[in-house]
Amino acid sequence: METTGFEMTEIRVERIGLDGDGRAGSVRVPTGLPGELWSGSVEDNVLIDGQILSPSPERVNPPCVHHQVCGGCSLQHMATGAQAEWKRGFVTHALESRGISVEVRPTVTSPPRSRRRAVMTGRRTRKTVTLGFHGRRSDGIFDLRECQVLVPEVLEAKALLDRLVVLAASRSGEVKLSVTHGPAGLDIALETAKPLDAEMGTRLAEIAEDADFARVSWNGDVVSLRRDAAQEFVGGARVMGPPGGFLQATAHGEKILVDHVLETVGQARRAVDLFCGSGTFTLPLARGAEVLAVEGSAEMVQALDAGWRQAQGLKRVQARMRDLFRRPVLASEFKGFEAVVIDPPRAGAEAQMHELAKSDVPRIAAVSCNPVTFARDAQILVEGGYRLEAVQPVDQFLWSTHVELAARFSR
Repeated sequence: METTGFEMTEIRVERIGLDGDGRAGSVRVPTGLPGELWSGSVEDNVLIDGQILSPSPERVNPPCVHHQVCGGCSLQHMATGAQAEWKRGFVTHALESRGISVEVRPTVTSPPRSRRRAVMTGRRTRKTVTLGFHGRRSDGIFDLRECQVLVPEVLEAKALLDRLVVLAASRSGEVKLSVTHGPAGLDIALETAKPLDAEMGTRLAEIAEDADFARVSWNGDVVSLRRDAAQEFVGGARVMGPPGGFLQATAHGEKILVDHVLETVGQARRAVDLFCGSGTFTLPLARGAEVLAVEGSAEMVQALDAGWRQAQGLKRVQARMRDLFRRPVLASEFKGFEAVVIDPPRAGAEAQMHELAKSDVPRIAAVSCNPVTFARDAQILVEGGYRLEAVQPVDQFLWSTHVELAARFSR
């Protein structure tokens, strides 16, 4: 269906798009769910002034006061079980589009109020402060009053985070706050902040003390460190990553992914961890295997190496910095390794997968945050002689359209 007129019409929603809105042919139905009958007028292939004539049984009341404006939680009007099945179907469809048929396991979903990291945006005027997230399809920011996905400790510090915005933001710009909760408390990384002078440094120290923040960094430089801001990974090893560095969104989701990786690697004595970050998978693997860990960020490699050296009972870890997009590990370099773990960013790892497909590694544990690029990369491995044996979707971003997965390949 395609229409651009302004007459009133009735539309039956067919599916959910990747933005979380319903679709009826090429027409976007904001917040529409499959099977629902809507009425309204269509302008530029978008249903406007829409009204539900026949709601889906999967429609629920959104639990958050910000659900109409927040750009993050686009599926709060959809029952949790239906979301999980939709995400499972998303993964299945991505693989089928590449000619890969495999049973995809039911989605495992992290619970509400369990996300331990968020990137917030702050603005200030002469009299007001706004700190929150961008609105849906908007450059505007709404002031966060509640959040159903973040751990409570982040919202409890909102007034003190507002004080950081007053200090760091100019009146004509925005400041980014990466807020991460860990065993030692909140770890705050400010970016695009004003240059820090002596007077501001004194005020910052007062805020950090009042809030008891574990660490505060300012445009990449650590300016307050009250406690070791390390994260404890599955297996007990502790790593203090770089300010604002990558961390799995929830501890619950991290454990599911790690367990799947360990299951795939099995009793391997030597393994490679590609795109290893600060060691989410490397350090649990090192309890049973020697690991070559490869990552493009020098800061993350240093953090991983320090975490390994401080841990007890781990086998040898060699942490190496290497740009795996420009210099993928060659097939010949995998000789002698019994398993590979690979967890690339959203763009996937096409060049690296071509080298893996030419290797003799018996088992590959693949983790992905993008089913579309994962399916492309999986096709490369399958065409190279690997068999995709298991796929486990993991939802660490409840009420969003985002889904991650862990998969097992074998020769």
